Amino acid sequence: MRVHAPGKVVLLGEYAVLDGAPAIVAAVDRGVTCTVEPHVEVVWHTPDDDRFAAAALRAVGAGAGRYRFEDWRPVQSTTKVGLGGSAAATVAAVYAGLAWGRPRPDPATVHTEAFAVHHAVQGSGSGIDVAASAHGGVLRFQGGQVEPLPLVHPAVVFSGTSAKTGPRVAQYLAWPDRARFAEQSAEIVRAFASDPVAATAAGGQALRTMASAAGIAYWTEGIDALVTLARDCGGAAKPSGAGGGDIVVGLFPDADRRRAYERRAAAAGFEVVEVAVAPGVREAE
Repeated sequence: MRVHAPGKVVLLGEYAVLDGAPAIVAAVDRGVTCTVEPHVEVVWHTPDDDRFAAAALRAVGAGAGRYRFEDWRPVQSTTKVGLGGSAAATVAAVYAGLAWGRPRPDPATVHTEAFAVHHAVQGSGSGIDVAASAHGGVLRFQGGQVEPLPLVHPAVVFSGTSAKTGPRVAQYLAWPDRARFAEQSAEIVRAFASDPVAATAAGGQALRTMASAAGIAYWTEGIDALVTLARDCGGAAKPSGAGGGDIVVGLFPDADRRRAYERRAAAAGFEVVEVAVAPGVREAE
């Protein structure tokens, strides 16, 4: 059995989602694969950090087997880019552990089990990345609940530097003016359905203002260059997730302008991460 669990890109609502505000996330076809083969006991192999996969297999009482985890369509860059790999590994392990020799689990069960494991191991987080990997598609996420949204086609570009989420989240949670920011973010999320490009631009500006006020090192030269380039190409772009590096996500009125942005970003030396919106965790055909 082989299982694919997608990664994610947050389109809107990062940081504010920690205070219960809604956010929008898309599952993408770069994540984690788990291959299971018969074995006399439960063993696992991971390319690096095995904390999430191991905890998930234990939590669901996985059947005896050899569970081998690998990156699914890994990004060529050797650094972390911020596509939710730990959540995808957790979701892949939960699904594989529940499905091996048993009836296939439904997305809600996978989501619930994987969130509990991921939160326990990581120690924090809204669970938006787990939800995207379990359910797939484009989702409105709030308080652990998901609602499917119409498909969009984001452009994803690596900003050139990796970033750590934990310290930035801690700074945000220490900021006293979070309630007003969360309200503003929720209004932008509500506007996404009618004009995704304008909402993306507004979301980026709100994050810029928040990060400055909260003292979060959010914007980099690479991020600024990509945001400016997206605007020049007729769309909008913003950091996706905790910022400080990792990926920039852009939306455009049509495919031609999206492709023009990607070509110009690549010509400027940035790594374009080709993605498609993906279904939730599933067995490979």
